[in-house]
Amino acid sequence: MTEKYINPFTDFGFKKIFGEEENKDLLIDFIQTLLPEKSNITSINYLKTEKLGRAASERKAIFDLYCENDKGEKFIVELQRAAQEYFKERSIYYSTFAIQEQAKRGKWDFNWQGVYTIAIMDFAFTQTQHENVKTQVLLYDIENNVVFSEKLQYIYLEMSKFTKTLVELNSHYDKWLFVLKNLHLLDAVPKELQEKAFQKVFNVAEIAKYKPQDRQQYEASLKHYRDIENSLDLQHKEGKKEGREEEKLTIAKNAILKGVDNQFIADITSLSLEQIEKLRNKM
Repeated sequence: MTEKYINPFTDFGFKKIFGEEENKDLLIDFIQTLLPEKSNITSINYLKTEKLGRAASERKAIFDLYCENDKGEKFIVELQRAAQEYFKERSIYYSTFAIQEQAKRGKWDFNWQGVYTIAIMDFAFTQTQHENVKTQVLLYDIENNVVFSEKLQYIYLEMSKFTKTLVELNSHYDKWLFVLKNLHLLDAVPKELQEKAFQKVFNVAEIAKYKPQDRQQYEASLKHYRDIENSLDLQHKEGKKEGREEEKLTIAKNAILKGVDNQFIADITSLSLEQIEKLRNKM
């Protein structure tokens, strides 16, 4: 079945919804949903997404979306489809560019405006086992049990943990997460998503309205997304297979230590007699 709406987790889809001038209101609405204290944002300007370090040898930082509001506060909004070993550290590193660029020549009092990083992730990355989709991080004074500064904040959305259905949506926040995760699976605007912002999202995302060039760009972006998805699925399957093999070897080792004969071990583990004998000789 051909999809009616674009997939927001493709580069094209994400930037179509949030990264175009005529859709700034959608980005503002989304940011204000995640940061209610920023409910007074009236305008946003897109900035260049490539920020360079002070020296040519320093590593570049490239953001999906980089913008500032009328107060000069910076917002880094990025989409991350695959887990990275140091993703948390990377997001912190990237935020430093938005701080450093606020430095002024000559005498400066270091009163920089807030920097907010929003990462929409198609994977789970937190070490602790919790069901929260949203992780919000800021600087905290542990000794005195108070917030040290709210000027530097990180919001991580682990979309794999969002499982609510349409009838379970009870907030604007829930509805945004549902739209991001399920937009490409829908064929009409549900009655639960009749707010102005979401009606516009569905209008912007309707593939049939695109010019041929935009359709081609979306198809290329969708292919790239599916290639990554298939690669991750393959890695997961290989990982599970390796885990099963390791489990079989552990069972075989324990059985050998208890004096169980090779044939019985082969029957319960599906390992070959040759594998078991080699394992026995190594012990």
